[in-house]
Amino acid sequence: MSGRDFQILRSVAEHRFLTVRHIHQLHFQGLSSKSGLRITQRSLARLRRWRVLGTLERRIGGLRAGSGGLVHYVDVVGAKLLQIENAEPSKRRYTTPSHTFLTHTLAVAESHIALITAQVHGRLELVRGDVEAMAWRTYHGLGGALLTLRPDMYLETAAAIGGDLISSWFYEHDMGTESLPTLLRKSREYESYRRTGIEQEQNDGVFPLVIWSLSAQTEARAAERRSALVEAIERDQRLDASLFRIIAPHQLISLIKTGGTT
Repeated sequence: MSGRDFQILRSVAEHRFLTVRHIHQLHFQGLSSKSGLRITQRSLARLRRWRVLGTLERRIGGLRAGSGGLVHYVDVVGAKLLQIENAEPSKRRYTTPSHTFLTHTLAVAESHIALITAQVHGRLELVRGDVEAMAWRTYHGLGGALLTLRPDMYLETAAAIGGDLISSWFYEHDMGTESLPTLLRKSREYESYRRTGIEQEQNDGVFPLVIWSLSAQTEARAAERRSALVEAIERDQRLDASLFRIIAPHQLISLIKTGGTT
């Protein structure tokens, strides 16, 4: 396997699932759209033959999407290679994901890749981008109970390449599947974690801003949900509204560039 093959494997492992387009954006962005996609397809076909990567039966865009709609995951050979590279037992076995889990996972990957692409184009600097379990925080709550905060991503960014001011963020994405009480409960988990002071001790007294990126089946419904969450957070006496930023997915880059200034 080439160095790029290993990079593709690591990217798929990091995000759990990636589409052909995602892998094209991450690893073949220097090529023209047409030739880059063709080379991406050829590389992925080889990795599938070797069982480094596998694909879901379900395709993004349905059967009409062809091979471009394939969703890739780490297959048995890829898992073994990662196990050897990391010198530890494999921690994750592939299971067929639910539609809700898959669409959420791909949406988080989309946001992460959008930030990476913005950095490639010099629009911002992604100093650190931890996805899923790498972003989680374990801490002791009231009574000594062991709790885990599970953001979709943890980010450290600068508004420009080489910028001195580093902003930190916890990122949450909801696609309209969670109720408003559930979103509020998760927001309170961030407040509970903030009060421990653990994060501030490691980051010069600063606690990351929490981004809620909300989408839905229609933009009208998504806008309604965003407004409802803003109002609910402002009304909740247990929450500091200044800690949260509620956005549409397409607003992520502009928010990052401003450092969260409202």
